[in-house]
Amino acid sequence: MKLGPIDIAFQLQILPLLLKGALLTIELTVMAIFFGTIIGLIVALMKISRFKMLAAIGGIYTWAIRGIPLLVQLYILYYGLPQLGINLEPMPAAVIGLSICGGAYIAEIFRAGIQSIDRGQMEAALSLGMSYPQAMRRVILPQAYRRLLPPMGNEFITLLKDSSLVSIIAMTELLRQGKLLSNSTFRSMEIFLMVAVIYLILTTVFIYIIDKLEKRFAVADGE
Repeated sequence: MKLGPIDIAFQLQILPLLLKGALLTIELTVMAIFFGTIIGLIVALMKISRFKMLAAIGGIYTWAIRGIPLLVQLYILYYGLPQLGINLEPMPAAVIGLSICGGAYIAEIFRAGIQSIDRGQMEAALSLGMSYPQAMRRVILPQAYRRLLPPMGNEFITLLKDSSLVSIIAMTELLRQGKLLSNSTFRSMEIFLMVAVIYLILTTVFIYIIDKLEKRFAVADGE
């Protein structure tokens, strides 16, 4: 069956292969979000630290990583490090690259969210006998999370789409799977339309989840 130039039978034939690539895309994105969030929080705390050395290191990290395209970072990790005797398989290289890059942007989101809380909150917590880490964990971060959620959600969606770049280091995620099928069948329009639709579905699911989380937190806070 055909709908214009689209062959439905062919679409159904290649769908399992594209879905296999999509599962790898989701796996990469989840791991990048997990590790990128940890990196981002640590770097954000470094940047707002009273210790100038830590603040400087955090600042240099975000400046350098945000200034170098992710594609270049992936090339360095996968093709450059072997010259130093460090050989990474495609999966670790992809996860490390996405996490490091995402962590730099997430760090700025955390920093902005934390610094948006009135400084009096921290002073009050310290005056009650809390240590700085306790005050940050029990007072500042709980107030900042609602402000962080929308930009964090946008960054997670960006990581999902940026995961397509790992196709250049032989990761058979969604985009590379599409390229391989296109090279073997020469039916690029049909294949990449399906790839685009799958990416659109994945980003829509992420947007839906983030929207639900925002509404749940708003209800929990009594709004």
